[in-house]
Amino acid sequence: MKLVRTIIIGIIIWSIGVSLYTLSFFISIIKDTELQANIFLSLGVVPVVWFGTKLYYRKDSTVKGYWIGLAFFLIATLLDVIITVPFLILPNGGTYYNFFTAAGFWLIGIEFIAISVLYWYTKVLSREIK
Repeated sequence: MKLVRTIIIGIIIWSIGVSLYTLSFFISIIKDTELQANIFLSLGVVPVVWFGTKLYYRKDSTVKGYWIGLAFFLIATLLDVIITVPFLILPNGGTYYNFFTAAGFWLIGIEFIAISVLYWYTKVLSREIK
């Protein structure tokens, strides 16, 4: 695994995800703004992680998609610990515990991994088989 490339792409994915989450509060579609933000993020993660995984595999790599997705999720989690929770969650009355035990957080983590695995199977593995 190309560590520097993985970290840079992971930071980009996290940055876009946080931006989508934050911007969704300025667009009022449903009354529950927290639910709306989580829906925006869940839907936005799909193309962003797909594109990030595509960037990673642009240069030849044999790392399986599971490890790339897990690395992206771990990078995003670390950035959430350092930046998201202290600057966005705690000032609004949230806690680290509530943030990291929320089902939405773990579902998005599963999305990271599933999308990377799907990309690997459809684009990388099929290229290796030919």
